[in-house]
This record gives sequence, C-alpha cells and structure tokens, in this order.
Amino acid sequence: MHNRLLVLPLVAGAAALALTGCATSSSSGDADSDGKIAVVASTNVYGSIVESIGGDHVSVTSILDDPSQDPHSFESSARTQLAVSKADLLIENGGGYDDFMTTLADASDTTADTINVVKLSGLDKGGDAEFNEHVFYSYPAMVKLVDDVTKRLSALDQGEKATFEQNADALTTKLEDLESQTADLKKTYDGDAVAYTEPVPGYLFDAIGLDNETPDAFSEAIEEDDDVPPAALKDTLALFTSGDVKLLAYNDQTSSPETEQVKKAAEDNDVPVVGVTETLPEGQDYVSWQQANIDAVQAALQK
Repeated sequence: MHNRLLVLPLVAGAAALALTGCATSSSSGDADSDGKIAVVASTNVYGSIVESIGGDHVSVTSILDDPSQDPHSFESSARTQLAVSKADLLIENGGGYDDFMTTLADASDTTADTINVVKLSGLDKGGDAEFNEHVFYSYPAMVKLVDDVTKRLSALDQGEKATFEQNADALTTKLEDLESQTADLKKTYDGDAVAYTEPVPGYLFDAIGLDNETPDAFSEAIEEDDDVPPAALKDTLALFTSGDVKLLAYNDQTSSPETEQVKKAAEDNDVPVVGVTETLPEGQDYVSWQQANIDAVQAALQK
C-alpha cells in the first residue's frame, strides 16, 4: 500500500476557517459563490476529468497540481482547507494513496459526497497480494469514474445534465480509444519483460501484456520510502546488465540514490528509460497525458 503521499501538519478546522480572509484563489479555482459546482480533487488527474465533464459549470480545486512536486509529500494550507469546507463534491484516489483527503474532510466538517476511486474501480480484490493503488493508469477504471462523476454533477445541477452527459460521452470515447491502443500493442508485445522503479504504470503495463520483472522487495521499498535490501538492489541492477528487460519506467517525481543507480544501469546498457508521473504535466489533460505515456512505452518497446 502506498502510504507516503501525505506529510500533513493538522490544521484545526476552526483555525483554518478563521483564515478565510487570507486564503487565495488559484488557477484551479477555489469553491466560490458564482453558481458553479465546487469540486475538490486530491490530484489534478481527477481534476482534469471533472473539468472535461463539467466544463464552465464546475469550479475545480486540485490539491496536488505541481508537476515538479514530489507527490509523496504534501502540506495543507488555509486555501485547501477552505476549498474542502465549501465543496459540493470530493474526489480521492483511496487505497491509502491520499489519506490527507480524509484528514481535510474531517477537519472541515464538510457534508459533501466523496468519490473513492479505488473502491469505485473494483480493482482491489483484497487478499494477501500487494495492491497497486495507482488506478488512474487503468482506463476501464477511469470510464467508471466518468460515469459516476456525470451522475453526481447531474444531481447537483439538473439543468445541465444534458451538457454533462454529452461531455462524458466524448471523454469516454477517448478513453476507449486508449484501451483499444493498448489492446493492439498487446498483440505484439504480450509477455515482454519490463521493469519499473515503482508500480505507477502497472495497469498500463498489464493492459499491454507486459511482465514486470522488478523484484518486489525493491519496488516496495522505494514506494514505502524504506531502505532497499542490498540483495534486491543487486537483482534489480542485474535485469539491465543481463538484457532481460526491454524498458525501465522511472517515476520522474520521486528519486533516491537507489533509483538513480537503477536508472544509470539502464542507460549504461542501452535499455530505454520511460519517465512516468503521478500528476499531470503542465499543459496536458488526462487523455493527452496518457496518450503520451502509451506513445513513450511503444517507442521504447520498438527499440
């Protein structure tokens, strides 16, 4: 379970609300009184999806929206606390990924409904297997999210239901095209071996049929910010010196001496390195971001 995303100094609800006059708006928007539906998403990945559906009828605050920020560390502010307190709808990843959303909601006494995307996805089957909570790389999960968001927005603003449904249909078509592309790639690359520093693109790799060869002890230690066992590091580095894998997916938003060492081993052995992120790069929406990921993986596999 990914539990590093939050380092949150608790801000008492009353104290945060007392700072209302100091809270500033941002390009992603604070909840306001202009008649728009106020939505707070834990990351701009989900904020982008809401904006695609709601258009001018929503005001979205994406708490994590800086592509240069390490998404595993976050500090609350008066602005985020205020936005949560005024939200009509909250969207969290769930699965232990962004527990700060629960903390913020509890501190604000909000009555807004919350969409937990992990629960919505149905991907967490329980059991002993380590669950990959990066469900935003699963296009079927995002199709479910589009449907749920559309229903919630329509209930909050029934007069714009037709608009929301039309926008959702267009977005779903694009998501289904992404699914189709991965299915086509699977015909060629099913069973090819790959590696990653963290399981961020795991669902994308699964859709293409790629086999992750990274030792669990390595990726789990990196994800949990723990010390990497020396044997796990040795085995990971051997994947590149032996030529066993066709690419390395590297989380561009987090790094450590061990991940840098692995990245260098890949580069030294001419194994393509594909950068992946957990939030949207600047200037991209969800679909363009994932299209770029598919294109980068395909280019690496073709080498």
